[in-house]
Formats: sequence, structure tokens, C-alpha cells
Amino acid sequence: MDLLILRHGEAGRHSLSPGDSKRQLTSEGRQEIVDLSAGLQSLKIKLDYVLTSPLLRAKQTAEVVAKSLKYKDKIEELDSLKPEGSRLEFYDILSKLKRDSVVLVVGHEPYLSEMISEAISSQSDCRIRLKKAGLARIKVISILPKIKGELRWLLAPKHLNKIA
Repeated sequence: MDLLILRHGEAGRHSLSPGDSKRQLTSEGRQEIVDLSAGLQSLKIKLDYVLTSPLLRAKQTAEVVAKSLKYKDKIEELDSLKPEGSRLEFYDILSKLKRDSVVLVVGHEPYLSEMISEAISSQSDCRIRLKKAGLARIKVISILPKIKGELRWLLAPKHLNKIA
């Protein structure tokens, strides 16, 4: 399984929005995701599943990428991908998917960076920081009880813009 782990794009500030779960992508954040999607198109990425946090900014990010990559199936919203969600619950969901699939996961910090760090290192001091609209690709070796894999990419948004 290949996991494409994407942090949502730039969103409105807490003080300007009616709550964290309702924060939307800014116009700059949406454009950043559109540009990133063009890079993924250039790489001929085909998605089997799209899993997202139910928070608005993550859902918007997932929708832009899915549309760009002509993903036709349902985007699944998972509470386990919320910032306070359970990674162990998420791993259980992943374990039920096809082993040879490509899965786009859209979520938040520090959840995603902690998941990447956990997947690629058994050391507790391994630290990865995923920027807004940043993307990691992990080749998953095993999922349960915790995810283990190989880091294939760790890209800032500007890297995928150059690929497009």
C-alpha cells in the first residue's frame, strides 16, 4: 500500500472563523492545493481511496485533489483523522483496504507528522514536520498494531509546483 499523506492547505484564522471545524481554505490555500494537484497529475497518480478528516479545510483539500485526479469514488470522512483522533483506530481502518492500493490521507498537524515519524522510525526522537499543503508518500510494509513503512517522498508545496 502507498499512503499519500497530505496536510490541508492554508485556512482562515481561528479568530475570523466560527470555530476550528468550520475553518475554510483561504483563496491562497485553495490555489496551493490546485497547484499541488497539477504536480500529482504530472506524476500520473491514480487513487484507490481518499480518506479525510471531517473538518472543513481538510474536506475541501481532499475534494480539490480528488477532482483533479479524476477520482470517482466516495471521499470517506473519518473521525480518526481529526486532530485529536486515534491513530490506532485509523490503522485498523487502513488494514481493511486492499494491500496494493494508493490511499490519499488528508488531515492536520501534529497528527500527520507524528504518523509519518512513527511509520518510518522506531526511534522516539524522529521528528518530521509536514508544512501546510505538504505531502509525504510512504510505502507501507505493515499496518497493525502500528504502521511501519519506507518514506518515499516528503515534499513542500513548491516541489510539486515545479513538477507540474
